[in-house]
Amino acid sequence: MPRLRSILHILALAAALGVCPGPAMVVAQLPAPASVAEPKPAAAPGDPTIDPVPQADPVPLDGESGRDLSVRLFTPKSQLRVSRIEIKSAKFPVVDVHTHFFHKMRHNAQALEDFLAVMDRNGIRVCVSLDGKLGAQLDSHIDFLYSKHRDRFVIFANVDWQGDGADDDPASWACLRPGFGERTAEQLAAAVDRGVAGLKVFKLLGLGYRDADGKLLAIDDPRWDPIWAACGKLGIPVLIHSGDPVAFFEPVDRFNERWEELSRNPSWGFHGPQFPSLDELLQARNRVIARHPKTQFIGAHMASSEHDLEVAGKWLDAYPNLSLDIASRISELGRQPYTSREFMIRYADRVLFGTDGPWPEMRLHAYWRFLETKDQAFDYSEKTPPPQGLWQIHGVGLPDEVLEKIYYKNAERLIPGVRERLKNRE
Repeated sequence: MPRLRSILHILALAAALGVCPGPAMVVAQLPAPASVAEPKPAAAPGDPTIDPVPQADPVPLDGESGRDLSVRLFTPKSQLRVSRIEIKSAKFPVVDVHTHFFHKMRHNAQALEDFLAVMDRNGIRVCVSLDGKLGAQLDSHIDFLYSKHRDRFVIFANVDWQGDGADDDPASWACLRPGFGERTAEQLAAAVDRGVAGLKVFKLLGLGYRDADGKLLAIDDPRWDPIWAACGKLGIPVLIHSGDPVAFFEPVDRFNERWEELSRNPSWGFHGPQFPSLDELLQARNRVIARHPKTQFIGAHMASSEHDLEVAGKWLDAYPNLSLDIASRISELGRQPYTSREFMIRYADRVLFGTDGPWPEMRLHAYWRFLETKDQAFDYSEKTPPPQGLWQIHGVGLPDEVLEKIYYKNAERLIPGVRERLKNRE
């Protein structure tokens, strides 16, 4: 009976379409003969009459016994046997121009005292904390660092783009109200009177903050010009973080050398039409630097050109008011040691020491080793896996006169208050 209904259905459909079905069409649509076993229906929960299909245990991607290996588990141990020089204190006094004592300590007094001991052991005389957000955070940060240890710290302010606006309502943010640049300039002047020595601009300008219509705020928007101009008049530098490593702007696929890092931190990726390209961001930043020749700019993290030092050199040649810091970029500089050494010697007056810390002491030792020795194939981080690429680095062995400039002389020339603090520690 079911077969008859199927044949009648085909004939009716053919008649409706004006098609005359042949025997092959009818046979093709017939159900399988009874002699061919039909698949069993899926087992219902608790149904003892149907045997469930056994599921094989997933094969672990651990690389053991010839199995494939997940990149997440790849932690190779180098077999190289090369000479190594352990350095536990910098050769000259150090000014770390790139640290975050609010974001990493949240004003924990004991953590501060502990790190001061680390500074003393490693020869770090002064740290520049970049976490002085204008407003209440600046007040508390000044109290945290200056009340007992003013001779060891310098504070940079941050622009308060949001003000009293709502987190989820960019249209209500202070930066979109008329006169924002001028008001911020006035706030900066008051902050300098209280001992603030610079301005730090975070990468969210260009990559995160948005206009009322959802468009990303541009680094070179003329509305911010009064801010940059005020820094020049006040004699304070702008340490600006624009962009990020070039791999963060590429597809997260098998060709991306930072795949493992980006797979653990997908929010760090900026690939796609919703973001500008890295080149667009850096060109916007450079236009600001060109428009304000009387303001000193420090490009954070090698000005986001750590992967192309030839381009970084061209920027330094083009913009006399631009310098760079090496914070969190020895991982990149140390895998191109010949190029890095040549670059840092050539631009010795324009490179500043920074770490992005405070970090554990082992991380500081890697900085000393990178800058002062020609050791080969050593870890740039104490973490496993290393946080910025699955590789090791090599030292650049800089001459003493270059080390002195990078460690402290460039900072005391560019950043108000550093020279006085260094003298106090002599």
